[in-house]
Amino acid sequence: MTMNRASVDAAAVQLFHSLADPARLEIVRLLGHGERRVVDLTAELGLAQSTVSGHLSSLRNAGLVEPHPHGRSTFYALVRPELWSMLAAAEDVLAAAGSPAQLRPDGVGAGTAHGPHADAAGHRARPDAAAPATRPGQVH
Repeated sequence: MTMNRASVDAAAVQLFHSLADPARLEIVRLLGHGERRVVDLTAELGLAQSTVSGHLSSLRNAGLVEPHPHGRSTFYALVRPELWSMLAAAEDVLAAAGSPAQLRPDGVGAGTAHGPHADAAGHRARPDAAAPATRPGQVH
């Protein structure tokens, strides 16, 4: 089944809209270093829990993050490694236009997944996996 032009455009608009807020870009940067709970993001961003939850919902609707329950906590992780290539291209466009910006987290380059603990498909390890950067309760 092929998607019509309006559906494709709507999906692209949703993707770009999900990244069109400074707080959501910062959430992407933070999740680039490891999974986090809403409470972790709230503390790191200095935003209300409802605001962070709304931003995560936008990123989730765009297919960029997924929740992973672990006990009584829910951890959020980036699930699209292609995002880093797109953000690298956006950095190049901005630099060429005279407005250099760093959109990707430090240490996460184009073509990489989500840091050292991603699997071959670019998915982050679940909090209960052996990856120390995603252990529940660990401050990132």
